[in-house]
Parts: sequence; C-alpha cells; structure tokens
Amino acid sequence: MSTATTINYDRRGLLGTLGRDGLLQIILVANTIIMLMPIVIMVFSAFKTTPQIFQSPFGIPDFGNVANFVKIWTQTNFLRYLLNSFLVTGASMALILTLGTMAAYAIARYEFWGAGFILMFFLAGLTLPLKLAIIPLFMLMRDLGILNNQLSLIFVYTAMGLPTTVFILTGFIRTLPSELEDAARMDGASEARIMWSIMLPLVRPAMVIAGIQNVVPIWNDFFFPLVFIQRDNLKTLPQGLTTFMGEYTTDWGVLFSGLTLSAAPIIIIYIVLSKQFISGMTSGAVK
Repeated sequence: MSTATTINYDRRGLLGTLGRDGLLQIILVANTIIMLMPIVIMVFSAFKTTPQIFQSPFGIPDFGNVANFVKIWTQTNFLRYLLNSFLVTGASMALILTLGTMAAYAIARYEFWGAGFILMFFLAGLTLPLKLAIIPLFMLMRDLGILNNQLSLIFVYTAMGLPTTVFILTGFIRTLPSELEDAARMDGASEARIMWSIMLPLVRPAMVIAGIQNVVPIWNDFFFPLVFIQRDNLKTLPQGLTTFMGEYTTDWGVLFSGLTLSAAPIIIIYIVLSKQFISGMTSGAVK
C-alpha cells in the first residue's frame, strides 16, 4: 500500500471522527436548549404581567419589575408553604440518609444469615410505588392520629427513599477496601467509630447521589400532601401554589414567580453539590 493511499485513509478516518463528534455536540447542544427553555420561560414570565405573558411569551422582560415577587411574598402564604417544604424535606432526608447509611453499611460489611433477603426486601420497594397503597396508608395515618400533620408526610417520604438509598450505598460501600476498617479495629476503634469516622467520609459522594435522587421528588411531590394535608398552614409548596389559580381568573405572573422561587433551592443545592455528584457517579467506574 502506497504512502498516498495510507494518508488518504487516515484523512477519511479523521474526517469521520470529526463528523461524529460534531453530530454528538449538536445533539447535546440541542438537548441542553430543550431542557433549559422551560426554565427560561418560567423565569421570564415571573417578571411579566398576565397580558404580557400571553402577548409575548418568549420576549425578554423588564427584570426591574419585581411586583410579582413582592405580591407573592407579602399578600400570600408563600413563605409558610416554603417553610413547610423545608421542614418536611429536611426531616425526611435526614431520616433517609441516616437510616439508609446504617442499613447499607450493615448489609455490605457484616456477614449474617438473611443479609441477602434484607437487601432484596429493600429492593422490592423500588418496584412497589406507595401510591398504590394510598387507601391503607390513609387509614393507617388516621388511626395513628397524624392526618393533617407533617409527620404523615415525613414517614411516607422516608419509606419511599430508603430503597433507593440502601441500593446506592450498599453497592458503593462494597467497592471500598476493608483494610481501612481492619486497621481501625486493630487500633481499638469501636464499630460505631469506624462507621462514622472512617466510612462515612468515604461514602459522601454516594450519599450526595442518594440525596439528590430523593430530594427532588420529595420537594416536588403533590400527591401525598393533597391526600394527607387539608389545613392551609400545613401545605407544602406544590400544593400551596395551586391556591394561586382561581376558578375563573389566574394571575399567571404571580404563579410563575412562585414557581421560580420554589425551583431555586433545588437548583442551588445541585450547583453546590455538583462536584460531589459527578465524583460519585464516576467513582464506581474508576474503581
């Protein structure tokens, strides 16, 4: 084969690779635009009046017009709904990560009869949505006397989040070297000390993944608050925002400002924890 033919084949291969990379970049850019467009429209609409939203939905608004934010902050119960969402989500995530980490550590590190069955029991929760058991759950909460109480939401969300958390953390802990724990035991550390001082910092990336995996559906959930909460001062954000929609008229500017403010905490959390999230996603492949 001549040198010219070899160069020609190499040139074709290079052009083919550049073409594939260019097509992939175009697809990724298009997907990014599709994903961000609803968020951009939501933020733009938060600074517009209702007529402006329908007249120019894609137009750039006057960002100095914060009348909608002032109105939702001073003339509605939005702050109460926001605090309720923080309380329910924070308490649920604390229970999910604490109980899930302890369960995953025991399953991954200790050899005992029934460990596999317990893991399968948790994984079965991934295939059985709690919404199918809404009537028994309602009756259970009624008998426990916690209807119209945020404890009902916290208990349900904890049960929803544990299967995913145990699944993620168990797989991650099994990839960690056991020599670290053996060295700590030789130094006289207790099992609780080993877990909280040695293993917990190592599984932090997996905990971030489990946290983001659970915090988004808990924060955005509308179904269970609708069933368990009827008092206005106990409503969470998704349920409370529906009160801004009237039977005949709706102030869409105020509604979009509420949606923007309700989405902001989750976006900020993801941005702050993005490095650990990516680290947790890639650490399994590196190991």
